[in-house]
Amino acid sequence: EVQLQASGGGLVQAGGSLRLSCAASGFTFDDYAIGWFRPAPGKERERVSCISTSDGRTYIYHADSVKGRFTISIDNAKNTVYLQMNSLKPEDTAVYYCAASPALGGICPTFDGYWAQGTLVTVSS
Repeated sequence: EVQLQASGGGLVQAGGSLRLSCAASGFTFDDYAIGWFRPAPGKERERVSCISTSDGRTYIYHADSVKGRFTISIDNAKNTVYLQMNSLKPEDTAVYYCAASPALGGICPTFDGYWAQGTLVTVSS
């Protein structure tokens, strides 16, 4: 069974850090795009950070709003993608979802791929 599980959310003060995990089962990340999303006002969801690996190459995307603060990485041995979130702001408060889909020319997964349940990140002032 193909499954993704997101974890690592919690409550943190502004300026603090959290690390989210997206663990996959039923498939490996080879030739897949994996991304973190969060709801955003005025749109369905925002692409936060994405990673895609194929043929020994790694491709990474970060939204401008998190660039320089968030880092996405992959641990192939654990079949897990991590989102290291530093210098967190109250505006980062959201339920974060990870998703995956075959990497068919994009760094980020498509919406019709596999989705995990969300993990809540709350950043206090």
